[in-house]
Amino acid sequence: MVHSGAMTKEMLGIDIGGTGIKGAPVDLSDGSFLEDRFRVDTPQPSRPKAVAKVVAEVVDHFGWDGPIGVTYPGVVIDGVTLTAANVSKRWIGRDAKELLEKATGRDVTLLNDADAAGLAEMRLGRGRGRMGTVVMLTLGTGIGSALFTDGVLVRNTEFGHIEINGKDAETRASAKVRNDKGLSWHAWAERLSEYMARLEALISPSLIIVGGGVSRKAEHFLPLITGVRAEIVPAKLVNNAGIVGAALAAADALADDPRASVRAR
Repeated sequence: MVHSGAMTKEMLGIDIGGTGIKGAPVDLSDGSFLEDRFRVDTPQPSRPKAVAKVVAEVVDHFGWDGPIGVTYPGVVIDGVTLTAANVSKRWIGRDAKELLEKATGRDVTLLNDADAAGLAEMRLGRGRGRMGTVVMLTLGTGIGSALFTDGVLVRNTEFGHIEINGKDAETRASAKVRNDKGLSWHAWAERLSEYMARLEALISPSLIIVGGGVSRKAEHFLPLITGVRAEIVPAKLVNNAGIVGAALAAADALADDPRASVRAR
């Protein structure tokens, strides 16, 4: 199947997480998956070359021979990964885009995982058409964040590392912490309320979108959050948003690159 860059209808998105690496070819019109999602456990330790090998495995699984979008759980600037809260510290300062392109043999668009999830929700999910300040929070191994002002992404915000009681917020309020400590929904909602209230004091969002796998159970904890003025809603794309956003970012890059006028699959 061949598409011009401006008319790309599908793209492979891959989401690198602290516990799993997952991907799927995405229908860019609605964010649906064109094939079943493929997931592989994140190698432990999650060193760059080991993770790149798994990303290549995901690409090969789908027989994909065009550009790809890939997310990374940390700050990404010009293809270089600058933080590593939930993966090996060997990622810090690494030209990850180059590494992944060598491992996969594909052109790679690399971006922060929460930024990708936010992009998907703003284009195809609960943030669509919303202006003003919108923040997407992904609750998983850590807490990822994506900030938008009038629909424009402010990259690499990393609001999961806001300090609360002398600790990173994500060490108190991530979904992993809830599981590890066996917190009840009420107890976890108290921690999320404290975190969201602190975040709201800093950026005054009109909308907070909550994603990550736990957002499938939003009815158990979102109604329990108190002390926050902003509207709080679960993500439409749940924990598929990272994959979808990665695919959208890669399609954007393809459309903007005059050298990449044709993609074959």
